[in-house]
Amino acid sequence: MRDPAARLAEAVGLAEAIELAVAHAEVVNVGQIRPATLFGSGTVERLGRLVAGAPAEEVPDEAETPRRAGKKKAPEVQVVVVDAPLTPVQQRNLERAWNCKVVDRTGLILEIFGARARTREGRLQVELAALTYQRSRLVRSWTHLERQRGGFGFLGGPGETQIETDRRLIGDRIIRLKREIESVKRTRQLHRRARRRVPYPVVALVGYTNAGKSTLFNQLTKADVVARDQLFATLDPTMRGFALPSGRMAILSDTVGFISDLPHELVTAFHATLEEVCEADLILHVRDVAHPESEAQKQDVLAVLRELGLEAAIERILIEVLNKTDLLAPENREALVNRLARANAPMVALSAITGEGCGLLLALLDDRLSTRLALLEIAVAPEDGAALAWLYKHGEVVERHDSESAIRLKVRLDSADAARFARRRAPRPS
Repeated sequence: MRDPAARLAEAVGLAEAIELAVAHAEVVNVGQIRPATLFGSGTVERLGRLVAGAPAEEVPDEAETPRRAGKKKAPEVQVVVVDAPLTPVQQRNLERAWNCKVVDRTGLILEIFGARARTREGRLQVELAALTYQRSRLVRSWTHLERQRGGFGFLGGPGETQIETDRRLIGDRIIRLKREIESVKRTRQLHRRARRRVPYPVVALVGYTNAGKSTLFNQLTKADVVARDQLFATLDPTMRGFALPSGRMAILSDTVGFISDLPHELVTAFHATLEEVCEADLILHVRDVAHPESEAQKQDVLAVLRELGLEAAIERILIEVLNKTDLLAPENREALVNRLARANAPMVALSAITGEGCGLLLALLDDRLSTRLALLEIAVAPEDGAALAWLYKHGEVVERHDSESAIRLKVRLDSADAARFARRRAPRPS
């Protein structure tokens, strides 16, 4: 079970990620979930005082809590974030009790995604997730949702209530968004097919939000993508080429960060983006090894990967990258070194910000990607400089012997390049 203080700190970080000024944050013990308000009436009353700007006084036992009468005071606080899922009824009742906007964890994450998405694909996916969530929030909470309205054919016929109209319009928009996202998926599949013709292996970065994926991306590719000490700094996928120690090229893909209790709407909506992970040759799971909840964060990431159908990939192509070693105390770094020595699964410790350990990661990537290559023995005529240059450019020459009659090479090539080279050497029909 997660530490409540760490969970609270994460919730504060989420609020600050969309520039909300947090006036007060606390852990609230809920002995029994109330269907109407989640919290007991005493807790609702006490938090209502805080929202209204009154001193946080102790409130009598719930059975003795008097009902507040009269006109409500305008609140000092504009938004209350509840770091838990709220039902539509609970959200409505808390908004009425506190006289301000109430947002649950899913709504807050959707707000962040809506503010950060930049590409057309990202905006489509966020809108789909937000509308799916919003449709579940349509409850009869205001009088305008209860009155019937007539209208033109596309606005709803006689006898249709406003809530039914809203639900139908949202449903129509969701259908259109899904069509557009399908078009995006087809485009991405075309891009992937084009990359296979190059072909460069793809390495995908995954990890908990703020684990340092974008910083590692910049360190390996010498790019300059946004890398902040902030939750969900990266939403839209980014891809760059980078060189391996052998001289071969690969493509690194930076993806959206995961988080505990990631809304199912977002996992579904971002499936097109996360397909880059499904299609990758290797997956780097970047972890913040200095975070007190690092192990729990690992399990959250693995749960999302399993939801994407990558159970087999976790065992076969996943490498753990233990990042932020520069933040560890000396005794913890020593314990980490001992842990790496005993590890059975592929694992590398590094600091993406300083670059320490990145060379070891590149060497491991080179070694793992080399296993998918065939080792071929090829003889090239000394005067065939074009063929020799082609092999050095597209393969990894591991051995060479020169003689007057031939240059004999041992070259690692993937299946596509091996087929290309065979076609180059095939005799042309007369």
